[in-house]
Amino acid sequence: MTAPAVKNDLKRRIAVARGEEKADLVLQGGSLVNVFSGEIYRTDVAVCGGRVAGLGSYEGRRVIDVSSKFILPGFIDSHVHIESSMLTPPEFARAALPHGTTVVIADPHEIANVLGKAGIAYMLSASEGLPLDFYFMLPSCVPTTSLETSGARLSAADLLPLLKQDRVLGLAEMMNYPGVLQGVPHVLRMLKAFSHTLIDGHAPGLSGHDLSAYAGAGISSDHECTTADEAQRKTRLGMTVFMREGSTAKDLEVLLPAVTGTNARFFTLATDDVQPGDLRRGGINGLIKKTIRFGLDPVVAVQMATINAARHFGLRQKGAVLPGYDADLVVVDDLRNFGVEKVFKAGTLVAEGGTCIANIRSSHDKRARGTVRTGPIEKQEIMVKARTGLARVIALIPDQIETKCSILPMTVKDGYVVSDIHTDILKLAIIERHQATGNRGVGLVKGFGLKAGAIAATVAHDSHNIIATGTTDEEILAAVSRVQKIQGGLVVVENRKVIAEIALPVAGLMSDKRLDLVVDDLATIDRAVRGLGTTLEHPFGMLSFLALPVIPELKLTDRGLVDVKQFKFVDLFV
Repeated sequence: MTAPAVKNDLKRRIAVARGEEKADLVLQGGSLVNVFSGEIYRTDVAVCGGRVAGLGSYEGRRVIDVSSKFILPGFIDSHVHIESSMLTPPEFARAALPHGTTVVIADPHEIANVLGKAGIAYMLSASEGLPLDFYFMLPSCVPTTSLETSGARLSAADLLPLLKQDRVLGLAEMMNYPGVLQGVPHVLRMLKAFSHTLIDGHAPGLSGHDLSAYAGAGISSDHECTTADEAQRKTRLGMTVFMREGSTAKDLEVLLPAVTGTNARFFTLATDDVQPGDLRRGGINGLIKKTIRFGLDPVVAVQMATINAARHFGLRQKGAVLPGYDADLVVVDDLRNFGVEKVFKAGTLVAEGGTCIANIRSSHDKRARGTVRTGPIEKQEIMVKARTGLARVIALIPDQIETKCSILPMTVKDGYVVSDIHTDILKLAIIERHQATGNRGVGLVKGFGLKAGAIAATVAHDSHNIIATGTTDEEILAAVSRVQKIQGGLVVVENRKVIAEIALPVAGLMSDKRLDLVVDDLATIDRAVRGLGTTLEHPFGMLSFLALPVIPELKLTDRGLVDVKQFKFVDLFV
């Protein structure tokens, strides 16, 4: 099944609205959550040609009794990286639709950092005609910074022609906020080229004059707030705050105190990076439930998941159940449990009882294959001779993608730095995999809790080089070797033997399997890593962000250890 066609037959829709003709569909007897007036009241919802024709009492060719139920607009995810779900767009739709998500605003910068414009073209093609609307913001930072090696470089000239695409809305998160503040020429060229469009932001911890400068550069949103005070600072300067609750970064609870009756319209909900198991358990619907559990008014929660996002992105026919709006409708049991019973896309039933009933096509594109390009890795390439007794260690922060820079003593054997399970300081390695440059970054990380084995992946934000950590060099090399052989994926090894893996052959980021198989494989992966001693909820998710040099404080790229606050390379040793 392709996306239901929206027939904009205005004359007939007016006739239906006036009660002169029967509607295509009538949802009868339900209580409408009106996101404009903030009211909840009983009314029929009449649908004609894929749009809402009217509210009131109507007759229809098809009538569905939703008495005692609540009718809401389809949910909108304000900011998501489809690739982080490890699902292709069709399988993402299969996972998200049953929980009421009917629109996502996607930033394809993960695949763009691997394949450039070809990666964006793949995402546009693979998401075309699905019963979930995929809109795109164009990746602003490919590569994210000059401190790493990615598979492509995209300039404003490369991206501007893509604005002609109907589903392209503007420029995605401007992650290189140091480049904005320092007036780096290519960053300013990008901002100027897209100044007539929407530009989303990414500015963790920014405040004072720097935040004024960043917002004043035309950047309209942020999804990196980690405190209520930070969220308030940003709304005061005219920015919309996307409250993020993904699989690894969980900010919702701490941000909610920033939401008031007078500023709530400037807050939306976003998953950012969400694993398929979490997506299948709820996605945006799960975020709505959490906000209510934390004390937010249910109507405000629905507004943040619908009309607020639609207004921010200029989606004029989305986000409300009102005459003239697209009939993207969600029927839930009540406004506390938010159990989704039916989901309609353009007036067509696409999910019911927690199951996607739309016939969603698969997506296969050979152009997105064969992206792991590196030769064999020798042990000496990740060996580091100790020069002092102290080192800069990347210290994990639970439920956050930010890290701390800790100065700690390291364990040395025969003059070389080694992993130590007793201090929980493990070696971390990054292997460049796009251009066979031979770049190798080596550092230390504390907080994984591994007691044996190693893990490796080609999911490493945002350049997506191979990243690995483990208890010995030999274990790390075994995991890396397997990742190379399967052309991308997640791998767990113990005693140098693979005990669990999931292949991600699409750009080294996405599986070509169906949703259920991917979820099962990831569950096996998680069990395997927990068996090695970690207590992290999503160890591979945490691992993937250790290579992102725009999230403070300390990160590792294929070119070296990065102090994000200073935005420069620093020595491992102190």
